[in-house]
Amino acid sequence: MKYAFSTLGVPGMPVTDVARLAAESGYQGVELRAHPEEPVHPGLLGHERRAVAEEFARAGVEILTVAGYARVAEAGDDEPVYEELHRLLYLAADLGAPYVRVFPGGGDQDPAEADATAARRLGAAAEIAADLGVRVLVETHDSHRTGADVARIVGAVGHKHVGALWDVMHPWAAGEAPAATHAVLAPYLGYVQVKDIASAQDTTPLPLGAGVLPLAECLALVGDEDGEAWVCWEYEKRWHPEAADLPPLLVAGREHLAGIV
Repeated sequence: MKYAFSTLGVPGMPVTDVARLAAESGYQGVELRAHPEEPVHPGLLGHERRAVAEEFARAGVEILTVAGYARVAEAGDDEPVYEELHRLLYLAADLGAPYVRVFPGGGDQDPAEADATAARRLGAAAEIAADLGVRVLVETHDSHRTGADVARIVGAVGHKHVGALWDVMHPWAAGEAPAATHAVLAPYLGYVQVKDIASAQDTTPLPLGAGVLPLAECLALVGDEDGEAWVCWEYEKRWHPEAADLPPLLVAGREHLAGIV
């Protein structure tokens, strides 16, 4: 396994500090939350993007993902979604990140219509993604919480530059067993996001291993033909400011993941 953490867990932390924290904690990569309130977002200029890439390269840390907030299944015109997707794809390409994370966000329309909307938009973005060498990953989230939900979208697109991101919490909370999630997502899977929580009702982030999520069961299912896969710890400090700070937890979290793998 190769380990990353999301900057959702260190909101607002400067790029230099994030890169140093990852290197010192033994993480090979970082998932960058791409939002205007963060140091890295699609509005960065060319020289700013180069500086970010150089900072992580200097630290020996990979930028795994540009974690965007495009909602590919939401109702409305396609053009704003296309524009957001393109901005995220070009940012990822400039930073050397192999992945862009997007959300479904289709809860405002009929499920079949949401699937079709998402597949249409992702299909249109797929060729640009291929030209840039970036893969768009739809996270198991909101309107499409389960692996089966996301597989309907990415399967309809049928393009290798559109895949799935398995956030282990959402399918579990929806009642889908890890083996079932993995079975439907395996042909499309980019990587796995892990976290831990006290219950489906209390999603305040906990140290890995301190909650109820079946992390060992999930991670036993993943890995490519070389036995290597990315696992990213998404600690939702931004949404739960009362949670413990992430940096002191990182080493123990990585060791926990290595132990259960």
